[in-house]
Order: sequence, then structure tokens, then C-alpha cells
Amino acid sequence: MATAVCAVALMLTPGAAVAIPAAATPVTDGCPHRLVPPPAVDTSEVVAPGSTTPSALPVPAQTVGGEKLAACGVITDPAAGPVPDRLTSAAWLVADMDTGAVIAAKDPHGRYRPASTIKTLLALTVLDNGLPLDRAVVPTAEDWGQEGDACGMGPGGRYTLRDMLTGLLVVSGNDCAHVLARELGGVPATLAKMNATAAQLHALDTRATTPSGLDAAGMSTSPYDLALIFRAAMGNPTFREIIAKPTYHFPGYPPRRDVPGDPDHPGYDMQTSDQLLLNGYPGMLGGKTGYTDDALKTFVGAARQGNRTVLIVQMYGLSTSDDNYWTQAQSLLEYGFHAPSAIRVGDLVSGRPTSQSTTESRPTDPASGPATVPGSPRAASTSDHGSTMSKRILIGLVAALIVVILLAVATRFLGRRRS
Repeated sequence: MATAVCAVALMLTPGAAVAIPAAATPVTDGCPHRLVPPPAVDTSEVVAPGSTTPSALPVPAQTVGGEKLAACGVITDPAAGPVPDRLTSAAWLVADMDTGAVIAAKDPHGRYRPASTIKTLLALTVLDNGLPLDRAVVPTAEDWGQEGDACGMGPGGRYTLRDMLTGLLVVSGNDCAHVLARELGGVPATLAKMNATAAQLHALDTRATTPSGLDAAGMSTSPYDLALIFRAAMGNPTFREIIAKPTYHFPGYPPRRDVPGDPDHPGYDMQTSDQLLLNGYPGMLGGKTGYTDDALKTFVGAARQGNRTVLIVQMYGLSTSDDNYWTQAQSLLEYGFHAPSAIRVGDLVSGRPTSQSTTESRPTDPASGPATVPGSPRAASTSDHGSTMSKRILIGLVAALIVVILLAVATRFLGRRRS
């Protein structure tokens, strides 16, 4: 079974780096992942007997963010200069987070597994649903028994939803993800809410099938969608505050009564898995890492320097023996900061669509993901609606004026007949 790990060791520790030659970087020009992610390398996505593997999400008729982003190779403007070399990610994206301009990308709508970067969508869903972060929560054995990275909760510990949300984003705790899912109504209800949020954001390549990012059949997102989700989440002050924390004191718990000789488990200062933030990269606002055997390394994050905020996404990548994934992340940020402000190969659509443009946006199947909705930016859908309303108002005014004129003529005619 693939495990979701925070990827600190895999991304930073030379001894743990997976050695692959730079030439092994996947070529995506032929759009091999237009519909589904790369093949799984283990059994994590094998469905239970009697269950059906989810079908691929439909590809929107209009490319979200602009038609240039329909390409699957490297998309760039020569005026921005050459893109960084030695990038091992199959797909990546660089954007101006403030303006929404996509500066450059590779396979931006290619579908890949998010691993723990999907926790940004879970966090946004928690915040959107207004859960009180000071609420006390009682963890269960199912929570602390979750596979993969954990914050380290246990019986008898005193925790709040803020602890859970912070542990989710800082150290990628799958135990915290399970607690938050329960607070949102259970895993199926949480997946339905996460996928509805994705649909509202026009993240149409995204389907969450686990709250934590552990691989499961049907899971997918894209660099473009992760950029949309992270940008929306950064608009929430609480998310922005938590994702910027390099450390956080997580509560401990007393010795377990069911384990003879179990010692005390004191609280500890957890450290973020975002090594750019932890190591003081200038202007780093925060980011979210991810790794599974099937997803490989993933990352979404942003930094601000001067008057520009650059957002980057990396998917399906690895460190090589002489090329660290954090070095690659830094090179993408630098590329974004040095690109002329006029560079724009596409757009991150902003805002959430109106009800008129999302009549199919809420799926009935909790894990079905977003239904097919228009792939154009919100501005286009709302302006079309506004244009239609304006025409109706104008027609109504003209009709009213004609009625007034006819009444005036009739009154004058009748007056003459009576005189």
C-alpha cells in the first residue's frame, strides 16, 4: 500500500533521494495523462470486490484558464527567458498569485495524483464550513491508526480543531485529516464537500477519493487545479496564518492504559514539511508537500518578494542524486519573480461561479468529483448572464415606452371625438 509521507526526508536528505537520471523526466507532449494519472505501481487503487472503479472525469469542452493551457508540453513566452533546466516533474506551473496570470507551465491540465497536497482542499473545506476551531475533539483509535504521517495524538490528550487543522498543514498528519473528516460528517460526506468545493473553483481535473491524499481509485488533480485551490485557500486569513507556521506546539497525551509500561507522551514542537519556509527562503509564505509511491513528489506553495507573489506547483517528480526537489522549487520561484509582469500564457480563474453557471456543480456521489461545468472563467459566465439581463431590461423599457405613446395617441383621438 502506498503511504502518504510528508516528504521531508525524501526531498531533503541526500541519502534518501531517489537516484534517477535527468533524462528520465517524463515527456508529456503527447498528452498521456489527459484523462487519468500514470499507472499505479502497487495495489493501493485496486477496488474492493463488487465495487466499480470510478470512470475518468470528463475533459471540459473549453480549457479552463485559456486555450494555450490545453497544450501538454512546456508552455511559455520566450520573453520570459528559458525555463529552469533539470526539472524532474512531469507537470508544473508558475503563476502570479495576485493577478492570476499563468507565467509558464508544463502539462497544466494533465491529471496526476495529489498525495498530501489535497489536504489544502480539505483545509479550505473545513474553513468554508465554519467549524469552530476552538472546539475540543476526542480522538479515536481509528484516528491515530491511520496509515502514513501522523501528528501523534493518543487517548487522553486534549486537542482542538485548530490543533487538527494546524497538524494537517504543518506536518501533513493523516490522523488529523481523519478527525477533521469526522467533524465534517464522516469520510463520504467530507469527500462530497471537498469535491463540491473543487467544482465551485472550476477545478475540473480534481476528484478527492480520500481526505488525506492516500492513493485510492479515481483520485486525480492537476497543476492548474492545485494552483486554483491553493490560491483560494490563501484568501482565507486562518489558512494563510497556519500555512506560514514553521513550527507549532502539538499537545501530548498521558501513558496509555491498554499498553503496559507505556511512557508519558509529552507535547512537542512540530516542524513544517515545507523546507523553503523552514530554512528561510526570502518571502516564503508557505506550502504543502506530498508523496506516495504512485504520486511521487508533489508540492504547492507561494512566496512574495517586492510587489509580486509567485505561486508554484510541482507534480510527479523526484530528487536525483545531484538535484534536490527543493532546488527545483526554488528555481521555479526565481523564474516567476524574474519574468516580466506582462507575461501571461493563461489565467487562474478567480472567484467562485454563480448559481447560474454551476447548475451541475454538486455531485450526488460523494467521490464522484466535480460535474461538468463551463470551463470558462467566472468573468465570462457572469458577463454573459449580465448581458442577457441587460437585453431583457432594454426590451422591457422599449415596450413600456411604446405603450405610453399608444395611450397618449388614443386619448387625444378620443378627446377630439368627444369635442
